[in-house]
Amino acid sequence: MKIPAIALRGLCVLPGMVVHFDVSRKKSVLALEKAMVADQKVFLVAQKSVQEEDPGMDGLYGMGTVSCIKQLIKLPGGMVRVLAEGLERARLEALDGSGGYLQAEVELCPAEPFLEADDVTREAMCRVLKDEVEQYAQANPAFSRDTAVMLMETGNLEELVDEIGVNLPLSLENRQKLIEAPSFSDRYALVERLLETETQISRIKLEFQEKVKERIDQNQKEYILREQMKLIREELGEDGPQAEAVQLEEQLKKQKARKEIKEQIQKEITRYKSMPAGSQEAYVSRNYIDSLMALPWSRMSRDNKDLAKAAAILEEDHYGLEKIKERIMEFLAVRSLTGKGESPILCLVGPPGTGKTSIAKSIARALNKKYVRICLGGVRDEAEIRGHRRTYVGAMPGRIAAALKQAGTANPLMLLDEVDKLGNDYKGDPSSALLEILDSAQNENFRDHYIELPIDLSNVLFIATANTTQTIPRPLLDRMEIIEVESYTENEKYHIGEKYLVAKQRKKNGLTEAQFTVTEKALRRIIHNYTREAGVRELERKIGELCRKAAKEILDGKKKKVKVTDSSLEKYLGQELVRFDKANERDAVGIVRGLAWTSVGGDTLEVEVNLMPGSGKLQLTGQMGDVMKESAETALSYVRSVSPEFQVDSEIYEKNDIHVHIPEGAVPKDGPSAGITMATAIMSAVTNKKVKADLAMTGEVTLRGRVLPIGGLKEKLLAAKMADIHTVLVPGTNKPNVQELSEEIVEGINIKYVGTMDEVLKEALI
Repeated sequence: MKIPAIALRGLCVLPGMVVHFDVSRKKSVLALEKAMVADQKVFLVAQKSVQEEDPGMDGLYGMGTVSCIKQLIKLPGGMVRVLAEGLERARLEALDGSGGYLQAEVELCPAEPFLEADDVTREAMCRVLKDEVEQYAQANPAFSRDTAVMLMETGNLEELVDEIGVNLPLSLENRQKLIEAPSFSDRYALVERLLETETQISRIKLEFQEKVKERIDQNQKEYILREQMKLIREELGEDGPQAEAVQLEEQLKKQKARKEIKEQIQKEITRYKSMPAGSQEAYVSRNYIDSLMALPWSRMSRDNKDLAKAAAILEEDHYGLEKIKERIMEFLAVRSLTGKGESPILCLVGPPGTGKTSIAKSIARALNKKYVRICLGGVRDEAEIRGHRRTYVGAMPGRIAAALKQAGTANPLMLLDEVDKLGNDYKGDPSSALLEILDSAQNENFRDHYIELPIDLSNVLFIATANTTQTIPRPLLDRMEIIEVESYTENEKYHIGEKYLVAKQRKKNGLTEAQFTVTEKALRRIIHNYTREAGVRELERKIGELCRKAAKEILDGKKKKVKVTDSSLEKYLGQELVRFDKANERDAVGIVRGLAWTSVGGDTLEVEVNLMPGSGKLQLTGQMGDVMKESAETALSYVRSVSPEFQVDSEIYEKNDIHVHIPEGAVPKDGPSAGITMATAIMSAVTNKKVKADLAMTGEVTLRGRVLPIGGLKEKLLAAKMADIHTVLVPGTNKPNVQELSEEIVEGINIKYVGTMDEVLKEALI
């Protein structure tokens, strides 16, 4: 069938579809005239590219629609407006443009009826499409309600599919797919899929529109409220930041600060005045001004200068700790004489539970200073100390500036807790940031990154606490005055418990002195047999446990008052928890008692040595660290070097293995102070001479037999005392350390000073 053809740009006509389109190309106008002269039928086919002016066979889609021209209207400029109705699908077989217009040879492809399904299936398919149409109409408010009603009332399945394709606002590509669908089943599936896709697109679009509308409404509401607020302020004579700036200037006049500091704050207030109300910049500036105004630039508290009163407060709060109390009294005396005096930077170093943090509180109370605590454990970010730059979102002052703000005075006592547990990573090294703060020659002009103005920290009394100096960086350690807080003796623990802890726990658990008491013998037994620590933290927990059990008994009506005695202690606390290794009952070969320092106080360390047939190997067991292993090897080398003096055959080392063991193998042990102990044990084993049972020793040994000094002497002597050991060998160079110890510790112990292994062996071997 030959028929005039018109190439349409961006338009695809479906059967049953009535469309308007304008024609301006000469070929298309001539084709319309030829069609009107004949039977008014024309072949409408879409061209693939809208830019192509004279498309050929390759530039057109292969399927189009034979349509009937209903109306022609000639417009100015040679343009013709056409009203056409699509009739039947047709395939384009050939195209001829030689006559001045496009003439197409087409093959009609009539819509075949859907005959494969029964009436029930067809009805089901209709309902599926109608449900989809209804959902689409709900999701797309722009879709004509009349069109939706018309589609819902269509009963014929084929007609419904065609009507949906005609009325749905589909793209050119999707309409072309509908024309080219080979069968009705394909066309039905395509219409259903397109309808579902368009519904989802409409829903998403609707959600976006609602969100945009909501945001616009909120912004509009805020704008109106802001304008109303502005008008109200103008009527009242207030003008946003200007009015606030006046208040800030009044506060600045009352602020105690150096002239240059006040000038800088005034500049910031002046800047704030010119900022628009409600702007983000004004909000940041106001926060910065508030931070500056909150700092106590030159606001000082009056220190207590009464030495007797300060000493009484320190004695009232803490038992012992004589070095610390003496140092604080010295500071007070200097301050009284000079009027100011340089604030010391003290570092209290000692085991957990020895009262380092609580003594800082007592010092603050004794000196009448404000107390602020900064916990440095786990701090890894330098900005936590120095603050963040103001350019960052959420910037805030560092911990030092924040602590001054909290204290409200420029001369508080600032406790830097757990200074040995500072970390560092890619964000910086906080310990380096502390170098300026903890240097009395530099901290007069400390600069916080957020505050940006010099802060005078010279009046702050810094007290740091640490469990050990090993992990504190050397430059930081150099800035501080180290005061050792040593372990408590059992007698000291008793006085602390009797004077402070019992009363504290009694009050904490709601008991009175009449309701709850602990006898002296019971308290001493708790210390000796239920706790093992350098401080008194565990002792306080045990007293708290007694108070809780007593409170329960009183409330149950069993008793009106509870008195804990030595005999009733097991009833409340159960079996004894702590066991102390006593001195050996008999002298033995290859067994020597050493002394060790641990984080919870001192301990005795038994070293056992066995000789067995072998090839001269040295075997070390008992979880020894690298330093202790090296001490064992040094001890063996020393023993081998002096063997001829003790008539020991050198072949004994080649034909025997030496096994050195330290019991409690699951507990890690390290340090050089067991050197003379291992050397003595090895010598005893190879010479088969017994070692005195009632003897312990500590000291580092060298290859030539010299005895070097060690640390932790107080804790080690206490451990020897608890083990009922009466003779202790100590390096001669540690004599000054022993002389500093109280009589209570050394009483009952015969301390012998040794300088060489010859002296050790003379005292130890029988």
